[in-house]
Formats: sequence, structure tokens, C-alpha cells
Amino acid sequence: MAEIKDPENTVIIELKDGPVTIELLSDVAPGHCDRMKELVREGAYDGVVFHRVIEGFMAQTGDVEHGKAGGNTARAGTGGSDKPNLKAEFSDIAFDRGVVGMARSQDPDSANSQFFIMFQEGHFLNGQYTVVGRVTEGMDVVDAIKRGEGRNGSVVGQPDVMTSVTVTD
Repeated sequence: MAEIKDPENTVIIELKDGPVTIELLSDVAPGHCDRMKELVREGAYDGVVFHRVIEGFMAQTGDVEHGKAGGNTARAGTGGSDKPNLKAEFSDIAFDRGVVGMARSQDPDSANSQFFIMFQEGHFLNGQYTVVGRVTEGMDVVDAIKRGEGRNGSVVGQPDVMTSVTVTD
């Protein structure tokens, strides 16, 4: 395991194939990173599915309202948390492989709890979505996440699940 540089800004997601370590970039997106850590500490992300996974693009999760495994996840991707939406914190960090961004609707200030991990670069997202972190370990685990179908990448059947999510502090 690699040395964890900043435990307070390190999140570990447990998946069926192993852990994924994410370094949060609190200096880049303090509001979004604080929200993620708050939801992690509440256990809100535990048991949430990867509902939208597009080959060669990204894997999306984090719908704490409609995305809990074992329930009806048909609306996964349409919800958030019980907290208010966040104001955009766009930066000049490129959406490269392993970058973690916050999902949102058409409104730039609509990010809430959902996030995505890039499989490969997607520079068309640069300056349009908030970058919150980067995978520092476990990209092989991210690469193994079950892919969705169709243009939207909706995962059918049994999607992969974040069994537990923790902040290392």
C-alpha cells in the first residue's frame, strides 16, 4: 500500500475486487471535498451502486437517495442527499484517467452527492465539472467495475457496489 500523504483528505472505497484509494483535493474544491467527507463519515455512501458506467469514459456512483443496493435502484442517478446543492468549484485540472469529478445536472451549481471516476481522459469536461480528487491506488479495481449498456451506460442486473467508504483520518 502506498504511503497516505494526507489522511484527512484520503477516502478508501471498498469494492468486490478490492480497495480504491482517492486523494481529495481540498485546496482545489473545498466545499465539494467537505461534502464528500461529511457523507462518508455519515455512512451515506456505504452500499451505493455504480449506476452509470460507460466503457472508455467513466464510472458514476454516489446517489445516496436512490442508489442503495438491495432496494429499487431504477431511479439511481436522479437523486442526491438531504443537503443543499453545491456551488461549482471549477479548476484548470484536466479530466485525465483516475480523476474524480462531481456529477451534476445542466445547472453548474447542482452537484450534491454523486461523483464519477474517469477510465481515461475526457478533456471535453475540463472547466465544466468540479474536480474533487484522483485515484492514487486501485485503478485496476476501477477498471473492473461492471459496465453499463447503451449510450447512457445504465447498469442492468447486479451493479457493483461501494460496500464501505471511509476517510482515513
